[in-house]
Amino acid sequence: MKIEKFEDLEVWKESMNLSVLIYRTLQDCKDFSLRDQIQRSSVSIPSNIAEGYERKSNKEYIRFLNIAQGSCAELRTQLYLAKEVGIIYEAKADEFVDRTRKVSAMLYRLTQSRQQF
Repeated sequence: MKIEKFEDLEVWKESMNLSVLIYRTLQDCKDFSLRDQIQRSSVSIPSNIAEGYERKSNKEYIRFLNIAQGSCAELRTQLYLAKEVGIIYEAKADEFVDRTRKVSAMLYRLTQSRQQF
């Protein structure tokens, strides 16, 4: 499949899906501070992928992919915390952590391929 817009990127789709699931899971969470931080981190991933894609240089695109990968690690850390303090059930938190690992690996591969340009 030819990539013509950021919406075509599988990593963008995967990270968007993760963000939506996190929002739905935390909609009734009363720990507003941690909930907001987790939500912001999850949104940061697809947002930085999109912003980087729209930039005019490959170097900037790679920089935003790296930012997205950092946000992915930040999200994973927050998910571990949310699991430990009981904000997210263990099975759901583990599922989300696995998905962040998948997104991170996808970002790594995309970054590596972009560095070939």
